[in-house]
Amino acid sequence: MAASLIVNTLEKSVLNPDNIVKRKAVRNYTNVNIDRISYLVTNNSYSNFFETFLLRNQPCILSSVNTEAWKSRKDWVNSDGKPNFEFLRKTFGCTVGPVANCKKEKYSAQPKEDKTFADFVDYWQSYIESDYPESMDNLYLKDWHFTRDFPDYTAYETPCGFSSDWLNEFWDTKDDDDYRFVYMGPKGSWTPFHADVFRSFSWSANICGRKKWIFYPPGEEGNLRNKYGHLVYDVDSAELLDENLYPNYKKVGSRIEVIQEAGEIIYVPSGWHHQVYNLEDTISINHNWMNGCNVDICWEYVKDNLSQVQQEIEDCKGMDGWDQQCQLILKASCGIDYGEFLQFMEVIAINRIRLLQVHLVNKSRNLPTEQRQSGSDETPSVDNIKCLADEKQADVSGACDSYTSVLNERLYSPMTEGQINHCVFDLYSVKNVLCDMIRTPEFTSLNDCENKANELIVKIEKIINSII
Repeated sequence: MAASLIVNTLEKSVLNPDNIVKRKAVRNYTNVNIDRISYLVTNNSYSNFFETFLLRNQPCILSSVNTEAWKSRKDWVNSDGKPNFEFLRKTFGCTVGPVANCKKEKYSAQPKEDKTFADFVDYWQSYIESDYPESMDNLYLKDWHFTRDFPDYTAYETPCGFSSDWLNEFWDTKDDDDYRFVYMGPKGSWTPFHADVFRSFSWSANICGRKKWIFYPPGEEGNLRNKYGHLVYDVDSAELLDENLYPNYKKVGSRIEVIQEAGEIIYVPSGWHHQVYNLEDTISINHNWMNGCNVDICWEYVKDNLSQVQQEIEDCKGMDGWDQQCQLILKASCGIDYGEFLQFMEVIAINRIRLLQVHLVNKSRNLPTEQRQSGSDETPSVDNIKCLADEKQADVSGACDSYTSVLNERLYSPMTEGQINHCVFDLYSVKNVLCDMIRTPEFTSLNDCENKANELIVKIEKIINSII
């Protein structure tokens, strides 16, 4: 399934260079409260939400008004608020998904096995009917790629506040994965202490049931590692009180707990480690995502992972192809390497450059004839833009089908100033990462990566200069 390229409205104040430079300064994690947002986040309120929570990397909870129209909240839940097992089994029973055993631990994770959804529902009903006995395993369907498995069933709409989703925009071009999941589990199922993949944002909407979330702000996780550097598995474990094993636990300064009710959506910012309990039989829809607000955090995380890889195999540094071997291990352990992160930035940048090129074409249509005829070479023609829309691999391999449809729409409908602001903000954010890349020796040593990054920086600067 291809993600829609949605461009919401940002106020021009977000483009103030001082705001971008000071972005890290506003990521203040002292005395944090998790705000509950009672209103429906729409395009009109998007810019305020963006600046207050996404730029500042602060958690919040959106009220159930943001999910009340979702098909999943009608089809998947009975009138008593419990899962509609009959509908779920009949509609989705044939698929297979990963099921974790919450009562077992293996290599600091809950072991998983694939089960048919029908078998999992049968187990779940039996567990409830037996009153959740200690003698039975507590199984949790996790990381089920529901949208990928059922692309024609529109269970939900991505909330407006979270719709600038670079991660799924990029991964949809690869046709082999996405970061959209459904979780289903009985009362007592839980997820151990962790931070999200790539240090991405995440959002989680309760279709039914209630969850308890335990958060630690970025930086606190260092105090929750044992003397060997391993993160604690369970933050409620008594082993944390062992000062010999966890010498820094007494330094923990902030633990935040919050209850998420049915219908509510919780926003988990980058690098916020968390542990989650299902207080009732619960179904949730979750996305991992990133955008221009946190891409710098994600890139730093990838760089840190490479440093760890280099330390682990430092004794082999003299071997031929050591740098390439480090990248292979990075890909296996982190999920992405430097070359793929560059591809990621290319897809995001080229999509927005083309949209802004379309805007310039539409703008030129409204100029007097003599000005159009003497226009800048930087402004493409309508024919050139249509050609770009048809060339799915013009600049980046695997261009997204949904992008092409958005581009075609833009040929005949102008972008608003707020949408232009968002594209420019995104390009500034990509450029900042690219500039850091070309200052990173391990990146510039890779074949042709430095040239590609520099070429993309030139394209970004050229289109921004044409717009601003």
